[in-house]
Amino acid sequence: MAPGILADFQMIFHRDPAARNWLEVLLCYPGLQALVFYRIAHWLQGWKIPLIPRLMSHLARFFTGIEIHPGAQIGIGVCIDHGMGVVIGETAIVGDFALIYQGVTLGGTGKETGKRHPTLGANVVVGAGAKVLGNIQIGDRVRIGAGSVVVRNVPSDCTVVGVPGRIVYRAGVRVDPLEHGRLPDAEAQVIRSLVTRIEALEQQLQTLRSPGA
Repeated sequence: MAPGILADFQMIFHRDPAARNWLEVLLCYPGLQALVFYRIAHWLQGWKIPLIPRLMSHLARFFTGIEIHPGAQIGIGVCIDHGMGVVIGETAIVGDFALIYQGVTLGGTGKETGKRHPTLGANVVVGAGAKVLGNIQIGDRVRIGAGSVVVRNVPSDCTVVGVPGRIVYRAGVRVDPLEHGRLPDAEAQVIRSLVTRIEALEQQLQTLRSPGA
């Protein structure tokens, strides 16, 4: 438990350029506070202690706006940035050094039993407002764009955007996990191709209408 909390604390200074000193991080970072509550609750649940782990989860949600079920499995060095509205379900698994932004849901898709929440690999980035739903596998170093809804497995080293989520980037180019502006815009690419096609058709039409054509 203690190594996980320490790694979470240290990772904030790597991820967030606004983090200036340890006291500010301890007092003003709800993502870290929620993870501390979670790690204690998860440890207590491992000892089969009833009620108290869920009560701690409820208190953490009240104070931080972040809900993490004590049954979830979260690796070390995880960073929940801003955090308001984050929900992590009971059977979710989050790999080491994941970066999760506000409004993210790692949830289920119904009333299934057993493993019903997603599994995230190491070094995954989940953008603000994204929803990752169901018992699906998200590979290592995957980037999920803000507002995306992911309901299918995603292999490692990919970028996923859209509703439903589509893979628009595969391994080949290293991207800074904080550079959200460098996410590919699949919709814009389609629109540009359509505009180019329309312009070409208009030119052909003008040619046909011109005298002597």
